[in-house]
Amino acid sequence: MTQEKLKELLQDMSLEEKVGQMIQLPADVLTGNGLVTGPTGTTQLTEDQIGMAGSVLGIKGAERLYELQKRQMEKQPHRIPMLFMLDVINGFETIFPIPLALGCTFSPELVKETCAIAAAEAAACGLHVTFSPMLDLVRDARWGRVMESPGEDPYLNSRMAEAMVEGYQGDLRRKDKVAACLKHFAGYGYPEGGRDYDNVELSERTFMEDYLPAYEAAVKKGCRLVMTSFNTLNRIPSSGNKWLLRKILRDKMGFQGVVISDYSAIEEMVFHGVAADAREAAKLGIEAGVDIDMVSNAYAGHLAELVRSGEVSEQLVDEAVLRILQLKNDLGLFEEPFRAVDSALAEKLLLREDFRQKARETAAASFVLLKNEGILPLKKTETIAWIGPFVENPELYGAWSFPEKPEETVTVRQGVEGKGLSHMTFAQGCYLMDPGCPTKYGRVINPCDEQADLWLREALEMAAASSRVVLCLGEHRDMSGEAGSRVSLGIPEGQMELLRKVRQVNPNIVTVLFCGRPLAVKEIAGLSRALLVAWMPGTEGGNAVADVLFGDRVPQGKLSMTFPRTLGQVPVYYNHLMTGRPNSPREIHLFKNGYMDEVTAPLYPFGYGLSYTEFSYSEVSLDRREMKAGETITASVTVTNTGDTDGVETVQLYIRDPAASVARPVRTLKGFRKVPLAAGESRKVSFSIEEPMLTFYDIDMNNTSEPGKFQVLIGGSSDTENGAEFVLV
Repeated sequence: MTQEKLKELLQDMSLEEKVGQMIQLPADVLTGNGLVTGPTGTTQLTEDQIGMAGSVLGIKGAERLYELQKRQMEKQPHRIPMLFMLDVINGFETIFPIPLALGCTFSPELVKETCAIAAAEAAACGLHVTFSPMLDLVRDARWGRVMESPGEDPYLNSRMAEAMVEGYQGDLRRKDKVAACLKHFAGYGYPEGGRDYDNVELSERTFMEDYLPAYEAAVKKGCRLVMTSFNTLNRIPSSGNKWLLRKILRDKMGFQGVVISDYSAIEEMVFHGVAADAREAAKLGIEAGVDIDMVSNAYAGHLAELVRSGEVSEQLVDEAVLRILQLKNDLGLFEEPFRAVDSALAEKLLLREDFRQKARETAAASFVLLKNEGILPLKKTETIAWIGPFVENPELYGAWSFPEKPEETVTVRQGVEGKGLSHMTFAQGCYLMDPGCPTKYGRVINPCDEQADLWLREALEMAAASSRVVLCLGEHRDMSGEAGSRVSLGIPEGQMELLRKVRQVNPNIVTVLFCGRPLAVKEIAGLSRALLVAWMPGTEGGNAVADVLFGDRVPQGKLSMTFPRTLGQVPVYYNHLMTGRPNSPREIHLFKNGYMDEVTAPLYPFGYGLSYTEFSYSEVSLDRREMKAGETITASVTVTNTGDTDGVETVQLYIRDPAASVARPVRTLKGFRKVPLAAGESRKVSFSIEEPMLTFYDIDMNNTSEPGKFQVLIGGSSDTENGAEFVLV
């Protein structure tokens, strides 16, 4: 449909029809069931409003969506098709590692492939929009939704943002693509106390320089939707923040697509205390620039009335509806309202073997080896006891994986047995959760003491009789994700007791940690000879764990989020500001920056991760020591695999600005390269440093660079001190 035709359609629509396009229905309104990802029982709509609604979320299945589209178009006065949206966060039916783990791959190319597979599966089942990528910068591991983010670094998150948008969308007219919706705009990743939905306090400079870049990268890549966040910023809820949505998103970043609220966020402005009622909230939302009201009563109940009373200009409604119609047109829905819905294709496509192989490869690439005292890789001839609540647990797919199909997930035991090895024993060891510990969605686990004692005795007997023990421990999948904020960063005490008691009978322990966030693992690391973080690895998680532990694949992941020594360090992140009383991060000195009872250095920093070999770095060399605007400096190192095993090293470039008009971070990531190296092989790795890489928001809030000295640091993690200096003139 041409632009003129779209405008003609808009002019022919009644006000009620227009408002209908701006309403998103929850699944239960249309079907009586479906995926629910927020408060329920809040939407109150008439039958006419339901029939004219422009979109729905939380429904899946090719046949269901086909029938629903057919039924809704028969009711809609102009037969305008609906948009179907769903949280396709890290895979549709082929589940990949959680986004935080994807960040640990440091491989935008691989992440792009995973998103393309997710889009193909989702599109074949009738979906048009995914609520992904989630690009909130995360620095506080207490917040459960860190699992949805690529991590704590603006540069890495920006590269992942580009890859994810390109993977999901590509050419939007292609039937194996879906529109991407970046979220949550903006600053949602730094709530006070790590509490979900809480207030965010950020200076404008920190917001613009650290939190905005990944969002902007997705917009520049063509992301078609933006979702507002639940939080306040500068004490204004995002869904009513004109400065944020109009000045920053539309004017500064140039976004021209659809803005959708998060689940009931417009009406929740009443609870924030900035609107007296839903009517006033609707006015704030439309004036700020929110095009679609997700499942609240604000627009449905009050927007038409606000226009008729003259309190809201109908032009604002027309602008919003035209953007929605444009998205539907760009998806080809006016010509093909059932677009890619194909039950036969979906049956062939979902969980296809090559998709599963990509999931296996990606999971292995996301694992981060934090410790290894020569015990890994395991020998296939060894007698090994596999113990713990994750040995046979199929729920390895994270809190935001829809649909949940545990029967399709490869467990650790299945992955090990798939190697065809003997001398392997398996035991539960303990319950996954402690007695009476609640999980989300009303589930409560009440372990039986007699069963726990039986499992423990069996586990200790197996451990004592084996040469090696692999303990599979971690968080229940419901312990992270939305509404998964925690005041502790440990694993359940029953699992810790299992680890302590196994250690008494066999010290040769490899701990595999399944989790949705960085945990405080100081005691776990101390009791283990090796520690591998497997995150929530997805459909092929068990195969990937077996591949890595037995050395069929080498660990290569690097932390995209810092692991603290203790909860008291949180929030902790590598690119913090310099202070007036700097301290050695691994020493305690009173009256200097730090604590009196713990060092400030994290247990494992951003960018850290071991392999089954070791890598050495030459000194950094620069092809010039002085740079002018428009010029480039090439920084190089030679990286050598000094071991006898092939490996992959992620070479990381950091820049430090030691003197500027405002305080600058101790270092910032500006580049990375994944470098495969055979045993004994050396390779020169070079980075181009250009003046735009040195810009920041100066004392007058101008995004610019300042002349002076800069330090270039290149190494295998964020704590490298391998560097050289140059001057910007």
